Amino acid sequence: MMTGDRRQDTYKQAATSRRRVLAAAALAPVLAGAGAGPAAARAVSAGAAGAWPHRPVKPVTTTESDWAGVAQELGRRGSMLRGTTYHTAFPRRDLHVISDGVTITPALALGTHVAFVRYADGSTMVMGDVAVTEDELQQVTDAFQANGISQTALHKHLLAQSPDIWWTHVHGHGYDAVALAHGLRAGFDLTGTPPPVPTGQPVPIDLDIDGIEAELGAKGSIDGLVYKVVFSRRETICDGHLVLPPGLGSTSAFIFQPLGGGRAALSGDCVMLADEVQNVLGALRSGGIKLVELHNHHLSENPRLFFTHFWAVDDAVKLAQGLRPAVDATNVAPAG
Repeated sequence: MMTGDRRQDTYKQAATSRRRVLAAAALAPVLAGAGAGPAAARAVSAGAAGAWPHRPVKPVTTTESDWAGVAQELGRRGSMLRGTTYHTAFPRRDLHVISDGVTITPALALGTHVAFVRYADGSTMVMGDVAVTEDELQQVTDAFQANGISQTALHKHLLAQSPDIWWTHVHGHGYDAVALAHGLRAGFDLTGTPPPVPTGQPVPIDLDIDGIEAELGAKGSIDGLVYKVVFSRRETICDGHLVLPPGLGSTSAFIFQPLGGGRAALSGDCVMLADEVQNVLGALRSGGIKLVELHNHHLSENPRLFFTHFWAVDDAVKLAQGLRPAVDATNVAPAG
């Protein structure tokens, strides 16, 4: 005779098996239809974690000239980072955004960024972060979807702001880099993003940079009107079967916009593994730093990464001091 516990276990196993059969039946039409068109591109670009039967594929070194077609399609030149990543910025200089009484500069929290990487199998991956107004969001989403560009996150980088701004993360993977750039451009053209302007000479930043660097234990850099310190995860991060170059999609960025008198507006995000999240959130709050968002940026990365965006206004060195315990709670190293 079967005991009550054994009957219960048997019922659980049967229910689990039925759920698996139903799930497989529901998924079959999707898989059968993923062979062509934008749907296939989306399936390649944002495959389920662990679904790739391939060995990890590593990025290869490229030069700026290798991306000439991408630059032409995007309508502006980019730059090489660390020999593998072709990065292009689209600052939203057209927007006048105020948050917490602070006028936000594009370099602090109003930038669109996309990064292309070539792989040893000849394929190209692109990922990025696109700043859009609430009025632009839906039509930009439709354009990306129609052109095989996946969206992997949608969220805010700032607390209450006027006008309302959203940030959507994009992802694409294929063997035609120019086609990926074309898909991005289709979305960008539906925004008010202005054309590029010549890069001027760096201007002095009215902040105690030595003090910030001493508190964070890392060197930073001037980016337009802000000062930025970046850390990268020490682990090797894969997106599906593609190995991400160090610093791509796995960084913590701390950005200081000077407000005068040594004060700064602080924005950015911190990258974490699941078991680091609570310690980081607690550390930020203990440092007087406000939490904005907690979310993922990717769909198929391994190990799984979480990001928290934050905001504060205070003495810049004091802010850096408040950030340091959050940095120490994560497995990161200075990206410089």
